[in-house]
Amino acid sequence: MSTLPTPENFNWPLAYEAEALLSRHLHAFLAQNSFAARLAQRMHDETGTEFFEWTDHLVLSPEQEQEFHAVGFRPEATDVPDGHRALAHPHAMLPRVLVDTRAAASAFPRSLAVRPEYLADFMSRHGLRGEIAGRPCARLRVLTVNEENGARLQAVERLGYRGFTGQEPAPGFADAVLRVRELWRTRKRDFDHDDDGAREAFAVLEKALAHVGRDVACELFFAEERDYWMFRNRAGRVQKRRQDQLGLGWANHDHHTFRCSRRYFPDLVTFMEQLGLEKRERFYAGAEAGWGAQVMESATVGIVVFADVDLLPGEVNEDYAAKRLPDMPAVRTVGLWCGLHGDSFLQAGMHHLEARFNHGVLREQLAEQGIGTMKPFSDFPFLKQAFTEGERWRVDPRRVAALQANNLITPAQAEGFRQDGAIGSHLENLERKGGFKGFNQKAVSAIIAATDPRAVQAGHAH
Repeated sequence: MSTLPTPENFNWPLAYEAEALLSRHLHAFLAQNSFAARLAQRMHDETGTEFFEWTDHLVLSPEQEQEFHAVGFRPEATDVPDGHRALAHPHAMLPRVLVDTRAAASAFPRSLAVRPEYLADFMSRHGLRGEIAGRPCARLRVLTVNEENGARLQAVERLGYRGFTGQEPAPGFADAVLRVRELWRTRKRDFDHDDDGAREAFAVLEKALAHVGRDVACELFFAEERDYWMFRNRAGRVQKRRQDQLGLGWANHDHHTFRCSRRYFPDLVTFMEQLGLEKRERFYAGAEAGWGAQVMESATVGIVVFADVDLLPGEVNEDYAAKRLPDMPAVRTVGLWCGLHGDSFLQAGMHHLEARFNHGVLREQLAEQGIGTMKPFSDFPFLKQAFTEGERWRVDPRRVAALQANNLITPAQAEGFRQDGAIGSHLENLERKGGFKGFNQKAVSAIIAATDPRAVQAGHAH
């Protein structure tokens, strides 16, 4: 049984009233704390992101609790300090609220916490002093940045943990975390036979789970997958460097997209389930589109996966993530990408990382860095999405030969891939409003078609 708080049929609502209420309290806080206000401006100007997206939680007094209930927030069962209650919107992607039942009435949040990826980086980039509450590798670490006019700014670092109470790591746990980081980083991905690659992934997973447990293993796995993707994607490296100038890291990640061959799709889904991700909505856009996707989420860790696969029309009504799919006589966009580069799960790494930005501002800022952005494939008030121009990768001639031998590409296409390579990865510029958690199926179909390696190659040739 799913533990995810999901609406019926995954019909994610637009929580504009809740977003507006949070924004009002956030701006009231910024008016009191000049360090936070400067940080918010620098986030916008230097990284193309907004302070709202980096906010982990706000601490409010009890008289403000009812107005949050009125816009959809509900009590959350999680670890909280004595005298506090946690509130979260169960169907929206929004910062959470801690109610301090002993606090005096206040016109602004008495405390607000931002969440960078690593506190040491955040401290270094801002010249901060002070003691971090929580030893290295604790599940929750907290730094008080400053307090001004009664408004305390904090920064938190999380390690596979959603609660609000710090617990010191058990003896040997920090060593175990370092060991698991190494296990994920040194995982062999490329074998002569991909069956061996899948077995190796599960063997490493078993060790990781034994060392640190599910949620920490999950956190560390996706941190490594982001690094692996980033080393092969210039746009990702440039944007990461910009965010690192403020000590933020990739804590604004939205979802991680894995392209998968039909053969290994159930392996990928099972692997994610063992990391604690649960199945959310499935997509299938009709026979003409030829693709499907399984969305998965770990609410505890804050990880979302969008897993793409080629599909046949008759498979739409099945749980296509639950069984091994037979080979197709032809490959569509996802299958060809995997044929050229390998599965995201194995050799290729992620097709793209999506993070939350100010969509228009980031487009302009990346253009100044020589990075172009494609036409948006979602352009709604509540959801804007666009890929950076794709990173072209060299293609192993053996992969091209195998595709041609199976009549999956033409001789001319094969020669083009050998000479010019093929688009491998992107950074996705995503902006959400109203706390919208979902995706637009029609828009995803359009971008999958637009990134078909054959179509991109034809355009490149001209």
